[in-house]
Amino acid sequence: MSSHEKVRGLQALLRYMSSGTRRRLPIGAELIDGGTHFRVWAPKRQRVDVIIDETATELRAEAGGYFSGLLAKAEAGARYRFRLDGGDSFPDPASRYQPVGPHGPSEVVDPTTFRWTDRDWRGISATRQVIYELHIGTFTSEGTFGAAVERLAELASLGVTVLEVMPIAEFPGRFGWGYDGVDLFAPYHGYGTPDDFRAFVNRAHEECLGVMLDVVYNHFGPDGNYLRQFSDAYFNPNCLTDWGDAINYDGDQSGPVREMALSNARHWISEYHLDGLRLDATDNIYDESETNLIEAIGVAAREAAGGRGIIVIGENEAQKARLFRERERGGFGLDMLWNDDFHHSAHVAATGRREAYFTDYGGTPQELLSALKHGFLYQGQRYDWQEQRRGTAAWDIPPHRFVHFIENHDQVANSRDGRRMHQLTSPGRYRALVALTMLGPQTPLLFQGQEFGSSAPFLYFADHNPDLAKLVRKGRGEFLAQFPSLADRKTQRTLPDPSDERTFTRSKLDLSEREEPGHREHYALHRDLIMLRQCDPVLSAGDARVDGAVLSEHAFVLRYFAGDADRLLVVNLGPDLPLGIAPEPLLAPLDRRRGWRRLWHSEDACYGGRGAAQLESENGLWRIPAESATLLAADGE
Repeated sequence: MSSHEKVRGLQALLRYMSSGTRRRLPIGAELIDGGTHFRVWAPKRQRVDVIIDETATELRAEAGGYFSGLLAKAEAGARYRFRLDGGDSFPDPASRYQPVGPHGPSEVVDPTTFRWTDRDWRGISATRQVIYELHIGTFTSEGTFGAAVERLAELASLGVTVLEVMPIAEFPGRFGWGYDGVDLFAPYHGYGTPDDFRAFVNRAHEECLGVMLDVVYNHFGPDGNYLRQFSDAYFNPNCLTDWGDAINYDGDQSGPVREMALSNARHWISEYHLDGLRLDATDNIYDESETNLIEAIGVAAREAAGGRGIIVIGENEAQKARLFRERERGGFGLDMLWNDDFHHSAHVAATGRREAYFTDYGGTPQELLSALKHGFLYQGQRYDWQEQRRGTAAWDIPPHRFVHFIENHDQVANSRDGRRMHQLTSPGRYRALVALTMLGPQTPLLFQGQEFGSSAPFLYFADHNPDLAKLVRKGRGEFLAQFPSLADRKTQRTLPDPSDERTFTRSKLDLSEREEPGHREHYALHRDLIMLRQCDPVLSAGDARVDGAVLSEHAFVLRYFAGDADRLLVVNLGPDLPLGIAPEPLLAPLDRRRGWRRLWHSEDACYGGRGAAQLESENGLWRIPAESATLLAADGE
């Protein structure tokens, strides 16, 4: 953005602030002064009318391409459109609710009438969290905010502390992942009303659960996107994302576009009491401004939260540590980043399959240890799959600021049939990898249903018009063809159709499975590991030091030091390992007069295992059971 552009944007903002209009945000429809104040940015238009009940009211043109006006008779619940230059009319780009979908009228919403009961809720911090990613449409059979509310107490009982809700911004059709949103301020009408989402957040806070929202600021969906009717400057013609035109955050007339994104962040935090945001695919946010949009979003979100603690998480495939380095040290100030490296190495360790973006991973003990000690595995080395270097140095980033997982929405769905990790590997190896994820020093993330070994797949689904659906189906096949096992014509024909409603309904969780044999063992596994993580005096210590060592081709140890106490996690992803000699100091207790005692073992019968065994005999010889994880403490602790 040029200096001239910045000055013009500041002048427009000052004129707006001095106008006496008491708005919360600069765009959209807001109840104020006994009526509704409408404000929209439409610089390619000469005239904008707001249409309510077929009655047109002309809005006043402002400098900078804005149009605004106060309608005394417009109340909450009024449905409206903007008519442009006396021609066609369209929904509000900053609509707070689209009751019949993105092609229909917008609705005036009063966010002040909801009765919050979370006055004592102080928010969340970036430490000691267990995140649970969920998709509202498939989390329950009903697929609504209201139905999800009834399941929050169970998640709190499990030990989850933060819910990460996949995008809910209004999108077309009856179902979708939410990443093709077109009305960023409007909760998807199929999930419920804005107040239904507020009730979801309010109830979560009553259960001591934080709520984050996955937000998409890198592209807009293709269907129901009317932004070009108002201005072509919403888009950057010089950049393309993986999903279409990039958004213009640093070019000509980018000031109002940036303001839209920043206002959206403020909107979710302030009007819905959210505890944070997860920024989708930040690699596709292109901005060369002096203050990058990603940094600005973090600042805006924290200002909107007031004294309440929030966290902002990024997804960044390029693994640029600058995103979550402190602003005082030249970073963008995000709290956490997802760590795909850990997932990819764990996936190879579990399945042995090294294709597509798993090619550059061996799933070895050293890789897993390096991820647990250092976060990203690629911090500037060559990444053969992309034929270039990947990542930047992240040695100075504390472990809890990396988010680790063995399942998320993308990774489960990026397969032929959306199978879960527990369905792709042996039970013992799976339990060991779950232990590694939940007891590691990073922040763990669970994907919905993982905690009880859900039998439901999670597939890619999107309900579009027939022409667009055909393109989406083709694009999905081409994306999965990067996996040689999915590239042949016969396999491609078996891929689920994203537009088929059965693809969506198959992905819905059956929450009753939690109580069934074969599933309750999974639930006990995750519950007990979370309890250890949160309650054990060493594992829960914020200043614990972690070290590790490789014992064999398949086995390794992770040692936690916290003052005079320590813990030893012994992991074996291969066959039984007898250690006749053990020249590894991490196996030695701090006091040679005290041996180790078992705190927890993944092969306990309550988890469906084959029975727990002692690792160290009385004479000091070690035998590490196959496909297991064992947590040890010194005798006397």
